[in-house]
Amino acid sequence: MFNNLKIIYHQGKQFIPDVTTAQVPGIFRGRPIISTEKVDENELKDICPMDAISINPIRLDMGRCTFCGECARQFPRKIRFTKEYKISSNERERLVVQEGEDKPIEMNTQSRRKEIRSLFSQSLKLRQVSAGGDNSCEWELSASNNVQFDLSRFGIEFVASPRHSDGILVTGPINENMAKPLRIAYDAIPEPKLFILCGVDAISGGIFANSEVLERSVLNDIKIDLYIPGNPSHPLTIINGLVDFTRKK
Repeated sequence: MFNNLKIIYHQGKQFIPDVTTAQVPGIFRGRPIISTEKVDENELKDICPMDAISINPIRLDMGRCTFCGECARQFPRKIRFTKEYKISSNERERLVVQEGEDKPIEMNTQSRRKEIRSLFSQSLKLRQVSAGGDNSCEWELSASNNVQFDLSRFGIEFVASPRHSDGILVTGPINENMAKPLRIAYDAIPEPKLFILCGVDAISGGIFANSEVLERSVLNDIKIDLYIPGNPSHPLTIINGLVDFTRKK
């Protein structure tokens, strides 16, 4: 008992009481802010190997960004990364941040299918498919349901079979070996079903975007319900994205 009290004294409580208001410590990079300061736009654009930065006006696409922070290091007065982890959205274009704007990334509840909140707001079972991923997002998904973050408190759980799930959550850039299994898993889920992309690799291909071994055509005829950015996605980003998407009025 005394040893347990010593651990609590030194480490604090491991459980996060409220994952919607928790503060992220350390060097976490979340939602970027782009100022209106004039810089060499082409030089700024060329810094990013991911083509996440576009110009006229300057924009940063969090669906392509690996959050390496090099743009902020080279142009600290132009770009800075906040610790805002609520950066998921159900619309791809909302992941693009434009210079001069400082507003949160939000869900568009008007474009969300009406049955999602009524069916999945109390219970949501997801089948996670690693489609050629590097295991980083997979680790964070596991962490999202540890004793600290406790995703299951919201009734959201990952299950072993697509037939027991309400949707697919994809990590990884979707290589050609996983394109067909992903499609099979998606088709096995009963309607209505969700399709979620988690991490920069899943959203845009990430650093593998131009690789010949990717087969992302499976996304052409599937309705993508939710985008969860990050490299990898933080557990707080994952949890708040899923909760806001299924429960926000």
